[in-house]
Amino acid sequence: MPTALTAERVRGDVEVVARAGLDLETFLEEATDSLRRAVPWVSACLATHDPSTHMLTSARKYGHLRDSNSHDHEFGLIEYGTVEPTAFTEMAVAERPAAGVRDLHGDIGLSGRMSNFMVPRFGFGDEARLVFRDNGVVWGAMALFRGSDDSAFESEEVDFLATLSTSFARGVRTGMLARLSTTPAVPPTGPAVLIIGADDRITQMSLGAEARLDDLMGGDHVGDRIGPVTALVGAARRYARGESPRPPRSRVRGVSGMWLVLHASPLSASGDRVGDVVVTIEEARPPEIVSLVVAAFDLTPRERDVTQLVLQGVDTKEIAATLHLSTYTVQDHLKSVFDKADVRSRRELVSRVYFDQYVPRMGNDLSPGGWFTAS
Repeated sequence: MPTALTAERVRGDVEVVARAGLDLETFLEEATDSLRRAVPWVSACLATHDPSTHMLTSARKYGHLRDSNSHDHEFGLIEYGTVEPTAFTEMAVAERPAAGVRDLHGDIGLSGRMSNFMVPRFGFGDEARLVFRDNGVVWGAMALFRGSDDSAFESEEVDFLATLSTSFARGVRTGMLARLSTTPAVPPTGPAVLIIGADDRITQMSLGAEARLDDLMGGDHVGDRIGPVTALVGAARRYARGESPRPPRSRVRGVSGMWLVLHASPLSASGDRVGDVVVTIEEARPPEIVSLVVAAFDLTPRERDVTQLVLQGVDTKEIAATLHLSTYTVQDHLKSVFDKADVRSRRELVSRVYFDQYVPRMGNDLSPGGWFTAS
């Protein structure tokens, strides 16, 4: 357990880098390295999540795991295809944002993830987890590991991890905005469809799917060819077993800068085809991105209302009438929104929210499906 002085210094360091406007890679590396002074670890894995669905959107590894990618696919199927108290999807909605496997179970053998995967594959002796949560919104999570010869994570260490949840959430949220400030390139158009068989391999894919996969996997993800969609496959099989209420989906930004939406659904069994999952990857529609990026700006509910109307092209007087506010109050809200989004005009705000993905088409009307009509 760290001394009170060390704990306070580490907490302060993490808070400073969380507010420094760093890109995602730099923030996570610096914060995790600083954390090591208070809570020693031999390996660490940090993930970002879609805050609406809690599905994995990217992952990074440190320590002994840094160059280990051969089991990523297996991990994704176990993590999102099975349930236990320390699964990320469970911790996302748990009251306490941190947990230690041995501290919780008393025996790591009672954790299927540890006994069936982490111990035989890597020889770890214990794991501690933290979800990054701010105002009820989860932006990611981390898993810290110790070797079989190391001491287990103590309850006090897990308690300390819990105090860092908000700082890590803020750092990830800010890092996401910093990363997304670049202008996206134009990727291949049209949706891609993959069929994942019961053996967890791609059995079929549509024309153009290779390009979509390259765009999806060339940035944050390293390792297995279909690693980024593995979490969705595991979650889709849980849905097929009736263990979750809806098919999984997530919003991910590709290397090109294009926002993508991934959906996964189990296919009906036919003959010996049991366990097949269809995954669709397509360009995100504007309404699917607004909530994610606006949440990252940390706006108040009223500021979000104003921003939604601005993005629809509504002028100040109409916004005031719609929200039953004075024009002066709307202008005050707009000033606050501009400050938080680091922009100076409505046009810049639109570009900042969509990160130029849709700006060239903003003059066109939206179709009933939420997509721009042809020029």
